[in-house]
Amino acid sequence: MDLIGFALSLLIGVSLGFFGGGGSILTVPLLVYVFGLDPKTAIASALLIVAVASVSGAAHHWRRGNLQLRTGLLFGGAGMVGAYLGGRIGSLVDGGVLLLLFAAMMALAALAMWRGRRTPTRTEPTRGDHRKLALQGFTVGSFTGLVGAGGGFLIVPALVLWAGLPVPAAVGTSLLVIVMNCLAGFVGYSSHVSVDLTFIAIVSACAVVGSLAGSRLAHVVAPDSLRRAFAGFVLVMAAIILVREGAQVVAAASAALPTTLPQILFALLMLGVGIAAGRVSRGSGPASSEPAAFERGEGI
Repeated sequence: MDLIGFALSLLIGVSLGFFGGGGSILTVPLLVYVFGLDPKTAIASALLIVAVASVSGAAHHWRRGNLQLRTGLLFGGAGMVGAYLGGRIGSLVDGGVLLLLFAAMMALAALAMWRGRRTPTRTEPTRGDHRKLALQGFTVGSFTGLVGAGGGFLIVPALVLWAGLPVPAAVGTSLLVIVMNCLAGFVGYSSHVSVDLTFIAIVSACAVVGSLAGSRLAHVVAPDSLRRAFAGFVLVMAAIILVREGAQVVAAASAALPTTLPQILFALLMLGVGIAAGRVSRGSGPASSEPAAFERGEGI
């Protein structure tokens, strides 16, 4: 099984080399369902594997002049803060729930890949755009750190729209951002998850080899046909994970529901106490005849 897993690890790099992204949406399922890692260990390991595999792609774009360092540091710096926090928050979330969130990200990525890269028209960035860029960097980084998904299909449009980059530069810069986010997310996870660095090195080496093959494949295969085939494959995988993990999460939740008469009575008692406390808090003061002020979020 390990040999099969290492062979499939080549696909991580092929995706990165051919599409400029998508490696993470293959890595976590591979580590969980082929190598048998638990979800949190798989996410932490995937973050480091994708970071290593993306370095070669980022270096390639750097040599071709398609990597804007200043913009990447702005987007990636905000993303690293979010990714680190996401990695720490991962310790508080059940592994099955993390996989459900990851499957949702897979479905979004598959749909975006099926439609093709539809980036907005390039515009000159403004100060407000830089703030939006940093905010989206933080948001994407947070999800990257939490579930181990790089979010490249979100990064590229943001770099075009708010940083004013042409698409080739946005693709190259996104790989730098992915490296930064994944490393920060891994640091966040490393505080509560231990990983096998030797195993990660082997899988990463396979991914790097696959990225070289993917770069060559891009010159001989029609991109649209392969892109849609890959998107369909990812969508099917997302559906399988949603069904499998969703059933387990529902089973675990149902096991926590009260089943005996004392448990049911206690739950009803606590519900009644909560309702009574809410009524007391609402009626603790005289009703005001003045209209509620909702400016700047007041009263919401």
